[in-house]
Amino acid sequence: MSSWTFILGILLLATLVCAYRSYECYVKIIEDFHHEGDVVIGVFFPIHIVYTINKIPHPSLLHYFKDFHLQYNFRNYEFLLALVFAVEEVNRNPYLLSNISLGFDFYNLPYNEIQILMNAEIWLTGMSNPLSNYNCGKENKAAAVITGTSWKTSAHIGTFLQLYKFPHLTFGPFDPMLSDKGQFSSVYQMAPKDTFLSLAIVSLMLHFHWTWVGLLLPDDHRGTEILSDLREKMESSRVCIAFVEMIPSTWTLFSNKFWKNLGMIQESLANVIIIYGDIGSLQGLMRNLGQQFLTRKVWVMNSQWDVTNHADYFMIDSFHGSLFFEHHHEEMVEFTNFIRTVNPYKYPEDNYLPKLWFLFFKCPFSEIDCQLVENCQPNASLEFLPRHIFNMAMSEESYNIYNAVYSVAHSLHEISLQKAQLQPNENGKAIEFFPWQ
Repeated sequence: MSSWTFILGILLLATLVCAYRSYECYVKIIEDFHHEGDVVIGVFFPIHIVYTINKIPHPSLLHYFKDFHLQYNFRNYEFLLALVFAVEEVNRNPYLLSNISLGFDFYNLPYNEIQILMNAEIWLTGMSNPLSNYNCGKENKAAAVITGTSWKTSAHIGTFLQLYKFPHLTFGPFDPMLSDKGQFSSVYQMAPKDTFLSLAIVSLMLHFHWTWVGLLLPDDHRGTEILSDLREKMESSRVCIAFVEMIPSTWTLFSNKFWKNLGMIQESLANVIIIYGDIGSLQGLMRNLGQQFLTRKVWVMNSQWDVTNHADYFMIDSFHGSLFFEHHHEEMVEFTNFIRTVNPYKYPEDNYLPKLWFLFFKCPFSEIDCQLVENCQPNASLEFLPRHIFNMAMSEESYNIYNAVYSVAHSLHEISLQKAQLQPNENGKAIEFFPWQ
């Protein structure tokens, strides 16, 4: 009997060791995504964040904490798939970029200004420890930059890339500050303006006879602007504001101020609460509200990200049944069909797909090289994931990324036509251009 117990213990220990090593691989895998091409687009937006709650210092690593937590935003991973889908579609079209292939370099962005600029410099210089104005890459293939999801991310990178005259396209919500050509002469916003958002929100309030509402807004220029618009339209429509909370974007300031008012919001007679902002400005708010289970509240939001970012694995949470506004965009069945075919073995350069297969389909990593075990769940597909975690339909932001890729492709097409007219004997030669063109 004791021998069987010993054997069972050994097998159980081996299973635990394998699971632990798989988790180590899950954490350690490089989290960038590079797709080779003659011309390359630099792409920067967050798919995951690393955060700490108690800030317990790490005993051996300076500026690190023992209680780091890794959180993935599966909705943002759809943005990466939209990028792949658009690039592949462009490369299949022989009439758009003849003899030229389009590629991209994707970099995950944390909510940290220094690291945002560091990743941009790594992309520009080709060095893991970049030196400004030094390029150690084989050749400069960069054509443009695409950033999101928040205006702050785009503003930080836009200010830096202004020095190099790179065309910079943003796919996040429209922000009037980024339209200032004196400050951001190379920034182009793919999202349309929210011209009628305030009117639409107030119209929704009137339709359901909601006349006593609360407001949670970012403490920045956008929050101030939307508050002014909402107040004007609410007063003329006899919709009253129960409370206004301006939410700081930094985690520390948010925690100190907002936790004191969380009970007030829960106990407020206002059963309808309007949240306006983006994930960059309201990350602390959404994470903390998501950890609560606030009942008897209707949440009205300006974007779907608010609902899905912190839903984790539970279908029912504080934001279940929220109402959100979205700009109308074309439905793309081809994109949904594309997502059905995506798997880690089809796109081995994608470092995020193995993580999804590990999390949701229980596929282990090899102990030798941290590669996903071959032929694990060959019939698995992203369409099997719950819709509150991963939506198969193309979102508004994904549509903006799709259009951004095509904007770059059409610009390159025009440059190649001009080159062909000016230098007809060089047809077939790789396109040469400067980013400012």
